[in-house]
Amino acid sequence: MQLKLQHFDIKIGQHKVMFNTADAKELGVNPGDRVRLRGHESISAIVDTTEDMVEQGTLGVFTEVYEHLEPGWDKPVEVFPALRSKSGAVIKKMMDKQHLTREDIYMVVNDVVEENLSDIELSAFMTASYIHGMSDDEIEWLTRAMIDTGDTIEFDTHPVMDKHSIGGVPGNKISLLVVPIVAANGLMIPKTSSRAITGAGGTADLMEVLSEVEFTSQEVKEISEKVGGALVWGGATNIAPADDKLIRAEYPLSIDPYCQMLASIMAKKGAIGAENLVIDIPTGPGTKVANVQEGQKFARDLINLGHRLGMNVECAITYGSSPIGRTVGPALEVREALKALESFEGPNSLIEKSAALAGILLEMGGAAPRDHGKELAMETLRNGKAFAKMKEIIEAQGGDPNVSPDDIPVGQYTANICASADGYVIEFDNKWIVEIARLAGAPNDKGAGVRIHKKLGEAVKKGDPILTVYAEKEFKLDTALVTAQRSNPIVVEGMLLRRVPGGTFGFGG
Repeated sequence: MQLKLQHFDIKIGQHKVMFNTADAKELGVNPGDRVRLRGHESISAIVDTTEDMVEQGTLGVFTEVYEHLEPGWDKPVEVFPALRSKSGAVIKKMMDKQHLTREDIYMVVNDVVEENLSDIELSAFMTASYIHGMSDDEIEWLTRAMIDTGDTIEFDTHPVMDKHSIGGVPGNKISLLVVPIVAANGLMIPKTSSRAITGAGGTADLMEVLSEVEFTSQEVKEISEKVGGALVWGGATNIAPADDKLIRAEYPLSIDPYCQMLASIMAKKGAIGAENLVIDIPTGPGTKVANVQEGQKFARDLINLGHRLGMNVECAITYGSSPIGRTVGPALEVREALKALESFEGPNSLIEKSAALAGILLEMGGAAPRDHGKELAMETLRNGKAFAKMKEIIEAQGGDPNVSPDDIPVGQYTANICASADGYVIEFDNKWIVEIARLAGAPNDKGAGVRIHKKLGEAVKKGDPILTVYAEKEFKLDTALVTAQRSNPIVVEGMLLRRVPGGTFGFGG
């Protein structure tokens, strides 16, 4: 069948075409089937149908398909039914709890990267992974496939150090301290980071307050080898591109398959050639890892996978039931981190955790003797070498190296949440703190977020501020305040949580 082209100038994340229902019926295809287009080059695409978006005799193509045609192509294309993707059979094997081969996994990952899987197929793959898991061999093959289908960086300087946190803790700004501490001691640490998906600020969102974060793989190599470190957004590098596409499928389902989490972490590190890696595993209520026992299992699996990939991995199981530092949201967190770098002032939770993790890397890289890494990390913060190195990194990434904490603007609209009783903070809900910061505008509004005045165990007086909410837009501040007042993210001993009027339950008298 030959059909005229209609270009929908929209990127939808997969190869898809839109048929008029009459043309689809004549060709014998249904939504979800595949067709091949023969124009400048032959390409496979997923079928969707419509009664009115395209006329009969016309084929609607989205940008991902249109880009495979010859530039300016306006001739009819030949369209004919295609076989279903072989990845569909592999996904069914997973659903039936059958073991996959290396070739099976490479086929699926390649189709993910090439955007050849439908949303249903991608969701089925993630759901089967979540329910049935994968063997150690399958996880290794998945990780290697994710590395091999994207860009990799081969550094001339060795060893290559890296750090990762599995997340789940608000205010996790420690990479802004760890990277310059490690780099200031002569070790190279090219830190590729993520943007926040459900949080109030990923490391890339924070660093973007200070400099550019979107660089190609070659630019990351040049920056890192020039100044010893980088803090960049991994999504701009085409490093392990399958990961971002799989995360997109996870998000609506609110799932994070264990095997996929392992592969996601290690693929990004393998792609940049990391040789020594420390992984922060926060544990406790409200985190991704409920307790130390689960954290130890996770650590063993990460270390095992690292060994299979030729990587030296150590894990730090940390306390994660309270925010790191006293700020949540990009600009607020960057201010706090820069203050710690500039003058060694700041919350103990921020400085201690940063120094502990940096210290492990310093020992792994041979810059400090065993059990003396934290001491060297603390001294590097105290003597200003870490701050000087951070300035070099900021400048190398196109930012102002002379920026000071007070130069960073925060949201102009603010409001305090105050204690309604005397007492001590006895409960602290991380998830609600993050939700309030997000409703205030974080991470897209860099100046939005939350400052925490009182943390777990600290004494408060009635009327004392517990939280200050910052926003760049007044209506977002109002929305965040409604949620803050309803959710009670911080509970003070003796405070009234909720009043239940008499007669509500209809008891007779």
